Amino acid sequence: MADRLAALMAHFPVSAQVFNAGALCGINSLESKGDLGQLHLVRSGAVQVQYDRRQLQVERPSLLLFARPLSHRFITDPERGADMVCANLLFEGGASNPIASALPQVVCLPLDDIDGAEPVLSLLFEEAFEQRCGRVALVERLFEVVIIQVLRQLMERGEVQGGLLSGLSHPRLRNALVAMHEAPAQDWTLDDLAAVAGMSRSVFAATFRETIGSTPGHYLQCWRVRLAQQALCRGRPLKVIATEVGYGSEAALSRAFKAVSGQSPRKWKAASS
Repeated sequence: MADRLAALMAHFPVSAQVFNAGALCGINSLESKGDLGQLHLVRSGAVQVQYDRRQLQVERPSLLLFARPLSHRFITDPERGADMVCANLLFEGGASNPIASALPQVVCLPLDDIDGAEPVLSLLFEEAFEQRCGRVALVERLFEVVIIQVLRQLMERGEVQGGLLSGLSHPRLRNALVAMHEAPAQDWTLDDLAAVAGMSRSVFAATFRETIGSTPGHYLQCWRVRLAQQALCRGRPLKVIATEVGYGSEAALSRAFKAVSGQSPRKWKAASS
């Protein structure tokens, strides 16, 4: 079976930067910063989480994932507090990152419910709370492993509703999505994608739209434009990018780019600099 996350993580990786390892006591407010998300691991202690006029109560060791910038507040016992390890998350591509944009606003999972994560979390907590050489670098890599485990679990358990991750959870649609992700420059037709998915043309088109919320053609266009945006940020020339992402000319890419982003490639790059 094709690896549903491989191409996504290769093109749009996520990196972590630890900013807390220890007890948080009383009231702690965390403001949204730029394009950064955040991942918090609660090792022990009760935490009330407030965000966007909502709140949830965490009583068990848990993971809290804010994939997109969102100000939030933790309220814990002013004396005992809660032992937490926290990291900022940089999803490459920012707002156009397909993983960050596909995740729910907040993901809260008890640590015991994350399949296969116990050894990783055990090592992460051990390193986070000890003063060892290289601990920060190691903990940040382990945070990235935890993110992959969470994404895998959300897909395998069908705990995402609609959008890209829901499509990657589908036993047939995921084959077509992986094909587009791995070979964006290929001249994909609806018949081609339906064949990859092992479905009839009409059933594939209807199922794709119902599950992901767009047509296969529009999804492919958006994926190509996201790759083009990433390449522009790396300084690659538009003519080369057009060929790499499946457009025959700069003009064709520019039309698709404006249809998706509302701006020409040049204006988008200037605004993103």
